[in-house]
Amino acid sequence: MLKFSILGALQIRTVSGPAEISGDLQRVLVQTLLVSESRPVSGESLVEEMWGEAVPDNQANALQAHVSRLRRKLRALEPDRLASRVTIHPSGYRLVVSDGELDAAEFVGAVRQAESASPDDAARVARLLGEALGLWRGPVFGGFPGGTLCQLAGARYEEYRMRAMELRFDAELRLGHHAAVLAELAEAHTNHPLRERFCEQLMVALYGSGRQADALDVFRRMRGRLDTELGIEPSPALRKVESAILRHDPALAPDMGPALLQLA
Repeated sequence: MLKFSILGALQIRTVSGPAEISGDLQRVLVQTLLVSESRPVSGESLVEEMWGEAVPDNQANALQAHVSRLRRKLRALEPDRLASRVTIHPSGYRLVVSDGELDAAEFVGAVRQAESASPDDAARVARLLGEALGLWRGPVFGGFPGGTLCQLAGARYEEYRMRAMELRFDAELRLGHHAAVLAELAEAHTNHPLRERFCEQLMVALYGSGRQADALDVFRRMRGRLDTELGIEPSPALRKVESAILRHDPALAPDMGPALLQLA
């Protein structure tokens, strides 16, 4: 069994350790096949991903040479496997990846589980997403995105990462871990200053840690940033957090969103 990792630099691991994929074109080929999630990718798409506008004269032969090289590489990593990992279909090429073999698929599955979990499952969600976020070793593909398909996939996985962080913070706040997540929330808010969800959660964490003035200051700075950079007002959800803090509301209303939790 192989383990493919793209939440960070491309990595293929065997039972004996990591295996190197040498050459930029080989890396783009593997990455493109992996983000297709075991669906066939047309030869035309692979050529565009790998060479862009610098297409070789005999592109079909050039692509086939790289596919053959990849098949040999994967065969050497799994000598006991009967079927080839890379298969050819009328609609293109496919890299066969089973459940549990791709870190990105494992991560997305964890996020979807968390999204469907009950609010009473906060401890399980916090643990599940803490482990899932631990799969990330850096930017998707290690900052080597390849072509358009890989770039779009990278953006999609990065959005899942943001969603996972939000859901985990919600769970931690439900558990009363306001002070424990303050540093992480402050970092998330700094790194994504226009993402209102992190701002809401940071305000709740500050208020729950006995720092009402700091929570309101975060709101004031966010309001100024939204006005200056986007020309918009804070969202209703963000304004409701401010209002609840100003009222010292001991039980924030359920319709104000999952980040608005029971405060001490």
